[in-house]
Amino acid sequence: MSTVTVDLIAAARPNFMKVAPLYHALIREPWCNVRLVHTGQHYDKNMSDTFFTDFNLPKPHLHLNVGSGTHAEQTAGVMLAYEKVCLEAPPDRIIVVGDVNSTMACTLVGVKLGIHVAHLEAGLRSRDRSMPEEINRLVTDSIADMLWTPSPDADENLKAEGVPESRIEFVGNIMIDSFELLREKIETDTTRQSLGLDHAAYGIVTLHRPSNVDNPQTLQMLVNELIAVSERVPLVFPVHPRTRGRLVAAGLLAELECHAAVTLLEPLGYIQFMNLVVGASVVITDSGGIQEETTYLGIPCLTLRENTERPITVTHGTNRLLRPSQLRTAVDTLPSTPRVDAVPPQFWDGHTADRVVQSLRRLVAEGGASTS
Repeated sequence: MSTVTVDLIAAARPNFMKVAPLYHALIREPWCNVRLVHTGQHYDKNMSDTFFTDFNLPKPHLHLNVGSGTHAEQTAGVMLAYEKVCLEAPPDRIIVVGDVNSTMACTLVGVKLGIHVAHLEAGLRSRDRSMPEEINRLVTDSIADMLWTPSPDADENLKAEGVPESRIEFVGNIMIDSFELLREKIETDTTRQSLGLDHAAYGIVTLHRPSNVDNPQTLQMLVNELIAVSERVPLVFPVHPRTRGRLVAAGLLAELECHAAVTLLEPLGYIQFMNLVVGASVVITDSGGIQEETTYLGIPCLTLRENTERPITVTHGTNRLLRPSQLRTAVDTLPSTPRVDAVPPQFWDGHTADRVVQSLRRLVAEGGASTS
């Protein structure tokens, strides 16, 4: 088999975690030349560069330096920059992950240039088109050549949309690979100890979605609920830059700062964050990936959203969907008995990257290096 150049696209915090296990699996393959492409969609050090260090990733081979902006500005910026790369030095294959603007943008570039594109974490659906991520998922999955799915419900979603089964392959959840890749470092990290939480009950909070933080009235309700919850269980809140800006603008940051039972932190690296998660009694979030990790670990997760693109975390896991006004009641009704060992969904086993490599090797052998 001749050498195949594969571009791995990373753009935002969850992407870095998802490409890391696959990068390390691919570089062991003699037929594969991997290029790590950082679009620069997130550029805050704690939200991007730290993850390359945590996961022992090299400096990106290509950095598009797109930066922030509106959805249109980011999408257009990534398309213009990545098309230039692909015209000057085209890869044979492109692998995109997740559901950020860069995922859709690089898929569009690749497909239009006749380059094989595979989407890792395909088929997830929230059925809520007001979420920008849902649009990115729909567009990406409708045109990508290969769709690697994390769960059986994702396969069913794609089939219902008319996607041929030949383009769908169930490989499992790459986020679990990421956790297992760093499990030893997570367990020996001292973040929990430094905060005096080694033998304490506490909850973790992560919030950033516009539906929760952009409206001052909703944000005020959330702050009130978090303060009330902190009287039941102390809370640790690594504050996303977007959320911090909204809290400051609404005059609410000081309300949280003055409560001793609420500990506000800057954004954390993956190792430090997961060190807190593995010891937590509950996670309060509006994010996506943490719904999966808590399901894998058997930790109660309260997700402040009306829907989730990861329903398996509700039907087979520890996740519950809530409105902000339901938060303190939900905390009050958490089980008081110790959690039992989790039984994760199928293929949430730390070997998804290996299955992806096997799939890619087979695709290359069957279909050549490119569709161009």
